[in-house]
Amino acid sequence: MADLETFRSETRAWLGQNCPAEMRKPMTSDGDTFWGGRNAKFSSEAQRVWFERMRDKGWTVPHWPKEYGGGGLDGEEAKIVRQEMAAIGARAPLTSFGISMLGPALLKYGTEEQKKEHLPKITAGLIRWCQGYSEPNAGSDLASLQTRAESDGNDYIINGQKIWTSYANYADWIFCLVRTDPAAKKHDGISFILFDMTSKGVTTKPILLISGYSPFCETFFDNVRVPKSHVVGTVNRGWDVAKYLLQHERAMISGMGERGVGRPLGQIAADSIGADAQGKLDDAQLRSQIASFEVDEAALAAAAERAVDLAKAGQSHPAFSSAMKYYGTELNKRRYEILMSAGGIDALEWESERSKGGARPRAWLRTKANSIEGGTSEVMLGIVAKRILDLPGA
Repeated sequence: MADLETFRSETRAWLGQNCPAEMRKPMTSDGDTFWGGRNAKFSSEAQRVWFERMRDKGWTVPHWPKEYGGGGLDGEEAKIVRQEMAAIGARAPLTSFGISMLGPALLKYGTEEQKKEHLPKITAGLIRWCQGYSEPNAGSDLASLQTRAESDGNDYIINGQKIWTSYANYADWIFCLVRTDPAAKKHDGISFILFDMTSKGVTTKPILLISGYSPFCETFFDNVRVPKSHVVGTVNRGWDVAKYLLQHERAMISGMGERGVGRPLGQIAADSIGADAQGKLDDAQLRSQIASFEVDEAALAAAAERAVDLAKAGQSHPAFSSAMKYYGTELNKRRYEILMSAGGIDALEWESERSKGGARPRAWLRTKANSIEGGTSEVMLGIVAKRILDLPGA
């Protein structure tokens, strides 16, 4: 414990000296998030400084091994880093599907050559990844995917289509599920493969959402040639890798319901509604909704900490990420319902300068996809019922 307290003290001092003041403010736009990648641009000098300092220390992914660009910290030390960053409101220096999804899968299933090739580039923000899972006829029923990879010497020739590929139009590489044995049973014959998005035959097309923005794309593969050495795990056993990665994806998505995202709801509501003589939000019903939300928000934060501790003790349940994903996304939808209520009619402004281009209603509409992406809320509840609660008939 004494060693951990020393580490906490040193971490607090280092963050205090190295995190720019601008990087301690709540994020207000997509530009506040740094994704990395070949074509990445920093939105400010402070963002660049913060990223580079954390990268050089290995703290873009503090719990990964040092030989792959991480910080080499154990679970308790990494937890302290998260806590001390939260204490000063420090933004994540790098957001990446490579960190939250692909990296854990490579650490478990990748060859040493694959780890050394890809993990250091992820931690250094050099490559931006996207996920090629869902297809037009294979969403929640993902194992029905039909994108095919046919053997051709030392390569596979890939043909097919993916959909809802987040930020595919900005990504450098893709981790993708393909069918390598069409004659195998539904969950068999699937392989997990990596390839460059600049490969000949890869095209993307953004999908316009009701919010007016488009993080999603359709992605098409037309005779894309990929070396067989890019398969992660065993050929035709990609479903094992896919399931493991989905646990991390759902844990990542659940994070949108975490505390500390932007300004407190009560402060935002007070801007529009004002306070009574006692300094309380001048709307008792809304005040009650915010209080209830903040209790549930705290519960999610406690559950997330518990999940980390259980994983460290080797006692985590593989389906717990589904419960977290459900709870986190539904909570985020509630947050934006409250934000819209707090803003009144002004919250409906769509294109004005005052509303920053309709930031609030567009974000509210975007949250409607939270309970669909990464597995629908209905599917998550089904998994919880069957695998955690062991309910009859589930």
